Amino acid sequence: MFGNIELFRLSQAMATHASTRLGVIAQNVANADTPGYRGQDTVAFTPDLDRAQASAFMRQTRHGHISSLSRNSQVLASQDTELSPNGNSVSVEKELLKAAQVQSQHDRALAVYKSAMTILRTSIGRR
Repeated sequence: MFGNIELFRLSQAMATHASTRLGVIAQNVANADTPGYRGQDTVAFTPDLDRAQASAFMRQTRHGHISSLSRNSQVLASQDTELSPNGNSVSVEKELLKAAQVQSQHDRALAVYKSAMTILRTSIGRR
């Protein structure tokens, strides 16, 4: 029922992206001492509303089909050029800052969802 409302879909995509990015950050921190490990990050979340409206009539039936629907969760190798002596590119301090930003993005997505639910409940006369 609520899957057809674009605002709910957008907040779910924001929360999913934040969750994916936090997983990548956790993997980076876990490999902070691994020799030669290159840090990774995800593509920045960009709400493409025109594409989202067009995709309202399309569904992804299998992985890789209509790849633009899942492009916000792509994992890319980090472009950091600063390497430690063992060839590792992960800075734990930078990763912790990213984690705090991701937590803020996830909280924002939940706030959008809760506000939309409050508006929806108010419009049908429930509290």
